[in-house]
Amino acid sequence: MSGALRIPGAGRLSQAKTARFSFDGQSYEGIEGDTLASALLANGVHLVGRSFKYHRPRGILSAGAEEPNALVQIVRDDARKTPNVRATVQELYDGLAANSQNRWPSLSFDVSAVNDLASPLFSAGFYYKTFMWPKAAWKSLYEPKIREAAGLGVSPDKPDPDHYSSRYAHCDVLVLGGGAAGIAAALAAAETGVRVILADEQAEFGGSLRFESGAKIDGQDGFAWAQAAIARLSAMDNVRVLPRTTAFGYYAQNFVGLVERVSDHLKVPGHDLPRERLWQVRAKRVVLASGAIERHMVFANNDRPGIMLAGAARTFLNHYGVAVGRNVGVYTANDSAYGAAIDLKKAGINVAAIVDLRDNPTGPVIDEARALGIEINFGRAVIRAGGKLRVSSMTVQPKNGGGERTIPVDAILMSAGWTPSVHLFSQSRGKVAFNDETKRFVPGTYAQDCVSVGACNSTDGLTATVDEAYAAGAKAAKETGGKASKGTKPKVEASESWSRGMLGAGPGAGPDTTVKAFVDFQNDVTAKDIRQAVHEGMRSIEHVKRFTTNGMATDQGKTSNMHGLAIAAETLGKPIPEVGLTTFRAPYTPVTFGAIVSHARGPLFDPTRRTAIHPWAEAQGAVFEDVGQWKRAWYFPKAGEDMHAAVDRECVAVRNQAGLFDASTLGKIEVVGPDAAKFMELLYTNPWEKLEPGRCRYGIMLREDGFIYDDGVVGRLAPDRFHVTTTTGGAPRVMNHMEDYLQTEFPHLNVWLTSITEQWAVIAVQGPKSREIIAPLVEGIDMSDEALPHMSVREGKICGVPTRLFRMSFTGERGFEVNVPADHGQAVWEALWAEGQKHGATAYGTEAMHVLRAEKGYIIVGQDTDGTVTPNDAGLDWAVGKKKADFVGIRGLTRPDLVAKGRKQLVGLKTKDPKVVLEEGAQIVEDPKQAIPMKMIGHVTSSYWSQNCGRSIALGLVAGGRDRMGDTLYVPMPNGVIEVEVTGMVFFDETGGRLNG
Repeated sequence: MSGALRIPGAGRLSQAKTARFSFDGQSYEGIEGDTLASALLANGVHLVGRSFKYHRPRGILSAGAEEPNALVQIVRDDARKTPNVRATVQELYDGLAANSQNRWPSLSFDVSAVNDLASPLFSAGFYYKTFMWPKAAWKSLYEPKIREAAGLGVSPDKPDPDHYSSRYAHCDVLVLGGGAAGIAAALAAAETGVRVILADEQAEFGGSLRFESGAKIDGQDGFAWAQAAIARLSAMDNVRVLPRTTAFGYYAQNFVGLVERVSDHLKVPGHDLPRERLWQVRAKRVVLASGAIERHMVFANNDRPGIMLAGAARTFLNHYGVAVGRNVGVYTANDSAYGAAIDLKKAGINVAAIVDLRDNPTGPVIDEARALGIEINFGRAVIRAGGKLRVSSMTVQPKNGGGERTIPVDAILMSAGWTPSVHLFSQSRGKVAFNDETKRFVPGTYAQDCVSVGACNSTDGLTATVDEAYAAGAKAAKETGGKASKGTKPKVEASESWSRGMLGAGPGAGPDTTVKAFVDFQNDVTAKDIRQAVHEGMRSIEHVKRFTTNGMATDQGKTSNMHGLAIAAETLGKPIPEVGLTTFRAPYTPVTFGAIVSHARGPLFDPTRRTAIHPWAEAQGAVFEDVGQWKRAWYFPKAGEDMHAAVDRECVAVRNQAGLFDASTLGKIEVVGPDAAKFMELLYTNPWEKLEPGRCRYGIMLREDGFIYDDGVVGRLAPDRFHVTTTTGGAPRVMNHMEDYLQTEFPHLNVWLTSITEQWAVIAVQGPKSREIIAPLVEGIDMSDEALPHMSVREGKICGVPTRLFRMSFTGERGFEVNVPADHGQAVWEALWAEGQKHGATAYGTEAMHVLRAEKGYIIVGQDTDGTVTPNDAGLDWAVGKKKADFVGIRGLTRPDLVAKGRKQLVGLKTKDPKVVLEEGAQIVEDPKQAIPMKMIGHVTSSYWSQNCGRSIALGLVAGGRDRMGDTLYVPMPNGVIEVEVTGMVFFDETGGRLNG
């Protein structure tokens, strides 16, 4: 640490507003408006972290979200410990406590730095090679140590006490990026009256205007113009301005995810404030103004603390009033670094030398630097940096070789040029194009309704940027319904111009050297690693990326990707476009789990759905189970009953008298339209064209591969209307499945699909007395067996409210399912319950329902099927229309492996000891004495104690099951082997006579 480097009179912060903070337990003072990075630099602190693999000392590289080195843990209290926060974006507040990461026992003395000495063992792809011998040591030695060392930072060990919020928003024009381009585009659009959202990740808008000292717009300093423009936009009713807001993902149909940091910058966040807010924005037009990211120079030891990007050093000086050193060296391949040298020199900081890789460049900034007395070295390269915990020198050499010269410095500013930030454009599925003249990837073919402006579009110069952005904003507004604009385009009166720069490794880090010249700082990827990947057979940049981990760190390759690509291309001897570009995936910058989860945790982790009859069941003491998002009554215990006793009683009552069951959670879909029957023919295996209105049919839905997807009873209400039921858990996917086929495969059919699950409460009344219970309450429906046979549906009234009355059964008894509007569900239930008490009826839950259906061999999709079961496997061949020419899955059913002998088939299982109940999921074998691992031939899918049968019953999938009837098989369990007999699936009322009472 050296003396304070705050420059009196420099920057834009008020030095009267101080803030105390700590770093690794050491107390410091900063200024309100600082970032943690600028405050540390103001106190002379450059060493802020250790690299991931080699644990090399690392300092602050940048001033923004591209920062790969300065990752810290912010500690507010025991429960609020956030790792991997970028010091360059963490705003300072009084009392902030930060700790460095990835070191032990201290930042200045890290034991794991021995990895740097052992670097030959940790070269590119080391995890595929180094720990392969001896093989036995992997599990006992290597893996535990690697897992312990993996990761960055320490995860919080207590529940997150903060709360997060989420908002949906729609706008006409969404502008992403709040620099000169973004502001100009937002002004042009806003002045037409359209709805505009402008978002930027920084606390203050302005982008590069924060550090450019030569920009002047509309008669004002560039940054002052930006603040005035933002104030104007904020005052407009049709504009929403979002600072501290990062666009992290660009998805289909112009859907963009934003995360707003609401209170991380506050000393004491208000209890009513969320920590972060997730914005999910749907925009008619998106304007991308995401700017460009400065590249570092690749040379030996270019990672020493005190070496940083020139634009970052300029930001720290001109915005925060902080000099990054007292004796600064500059290494560049373009003009932009000269601005940093000039500004530092004018602030009283010694600039030891500018080393420019180019041969005799010319321009105003070069003349100004020379006039200030700064030494300029053209055609030369920095081949290595000296120092360890902080840079102490730079060694300079002519780029074509020659005598070396070592220049003492305490900071090196570097700039290899600027890379357009095309991350969001790439996420939108746009295709980038390589501009061979400027050596940049730029937006090429657009996939969505967006436009790129400014530096992210490879537009050079502030005048061209503002002109392009303003025109794009006006065009976007016009195309989204804006009125004629009365605004005036901002006039750029002075600006800076930067040249193109270089890609790849510099002299001294070429193919003939083995120096550590870093491309990816966080993952310790060097130029040598990139070349090694190519030499070991990697030809695609995606393979090089994964072999070396270049660009796979938390910064997503913002500074490293182009250098890595250029080095790979050079080694392959190919042009850069032929090597390709890695895919930019969301998130653009890391997003907290809290922001994504928002309110969906604890009781709100998943929506809890309750039926209209839930309050009645709760009052009766029902025990509930979770089925998908639904709370369903599991069983209704009476005093002194455990679950088994209650279920036995409920099952016996349904068989002997009657039972009432809340079936409201079943999925319900209306299929309506002139082509409704044709659509049903295509979606289900059964025939539907000839099903008469008023009748029902059990239907099976397949996937294209021929496996069972869902099932349910379908009632035809009219020639053009079907009432389709699905499994409780299958309702959303069946609706999606139907809609997908309707829109993509059968768009010619005139059919409309409507989910009606929540609209109808369903009360199943099952048992010999079911008709006697229902009949007194029904109006307009003949309840006789002749008028309402099994598998029929009628519309009328019950208790004075509309009903769709199905005669159907999932118990094998005479049964009815009463559908009434959900608002009347509990009232109708209570009326049926009162009538049922006259006939000895009971309420039964899902467990009794499972037992009753298993007694009759009725399957449950998802329990007795596992995604590889065909109708034939399940014994449901009768439900497949033999004369049907087409339906979804028909070709899948003809695949040789789906009709081969020996497939697993659903059968019944009876234990030799009738009191033994099998475990669901238990494996089945032919020979229990065979060697381990045994050959499994099936498993138990459903298993229960049946009081009605006086024994245990089970269903199972068994290889060649129907050919094994009467055979004895075995179920190995920890306490012994259980013998089972293969039987038919029906255990009770095999003739089915009870369906008619």
